[in-house]
Amino acid sequence: MGVSRPAGAAARAGAAAAAVLAVDAGNSKTDAALVAADGRVLGRGRSGGFQPQRTGTDTAVDELERAVAAAAAEAGLSGGPPYADRVSACLANADFPVEEERFARAIAVRGWAAADRVLVRNDTFAVLRAGLADSDAPAGVAVVCGAGINCAGMLPDGRTARFPAVGRISGDWGGGVHLAQEALWWAARAEDGRGGPTGLSRALPRHFALESVAALVEALHLGELPRRRLHELVPVLFETAEEGDPVAAALVDRQADEVVAMAAVALARLDLLGARAPVLLGGGVLTAGHRRLDARIAAGLAERAPLVPVRVVEAPPVLGAALLGLDAAGAPVAARAELRAHFG
Repeated sequence: MGVSRPAGAAARAGAAAAAVLAVDAGNSKTDAALVAADGRVLGRGRSGGFQPQRTGTDTAVDELERAVAAAAAEAGLSGGPPYADRVSACLANADFPVEEERFARAIAVRGWAAADRVLVRNDTFAVLRAGLADSDAPAGVAVVCGAGINCAGMLPDGRTARFPAVGRISGDWGGGVHLAQEALWWAARAEDGRGGPTGLSRALPRHFALESVAALVEALHLGELPRRRLHELVPVLFETAEEGDPVAAALVDRQADEVVAMAAVALARLDLLGARAPVLLGGGVLTAGHRRLDARIAAGLAERAPLVPVRVVEAPPVLGAALLGLDAAGAPVAARAELRAHFG
């Protein structure tokens, strides 16, 4: 027969077990990790994406809670929250400070940590921190290009640079969804005669075993081909550009120039254009190793910020969320090194 404990005792045991509950949530998945003060990972969990604009805030936080509960279970915290001393959450769709505050309040009522120790940031900051050195003064800029595009920078004194990054209405261009739509636009016009020729008009429908762009458009319009599969056209676009197609190449070059523009503006806002603070690249489009894209980004940044190193971030973003939490807790460099070693 087991020994029962009062709920308060279970909660206190949970709070003592972890220094940081780290959450990284994108549109398609959420990762959570419970991290001890010395950097050891006690438990990890995964759930679906964070999409408050579609489901509402409470339902979206329910999805986060599934990942948190899985991490708590792996850590052996069966008594319920609080699970950690503080929460460090980096969330997609937290694009404005008012949204970060709204999501922080919604998380705080779950009791995962003390309400005044819940910090929410946009998920771009997770990529940024994951790619920065584990020193006492992390500084740099990250550009993330996945389904969309975003950029964020930070200095040791807490100053940041960021963009709303909510699409065309905030001046953005690029990301996987946008690139696929642009490729399809040019392909459709090439096929029906409104535009000049491009290999995209053959390559895009061929990817889905269709005979024409018209057939592809019809399949997308009627729902026979789910629109979520549009992202599959991005590698096709890059392959067509590598083959020398001028239309595809122009789209790839435009994407590279947008990455350079965002990074350079963020660096300038933080007075880092003449420093050696890195520009870090994350997201599926920027980590896929597209030669033309990579070369143009490197050349563009070398011209505008010649001392800045450019690196691709391969570490999982939840590492960055956890490091931000350890930073806030004043953890030693050794704890951050231990944490990073866990994630490889």
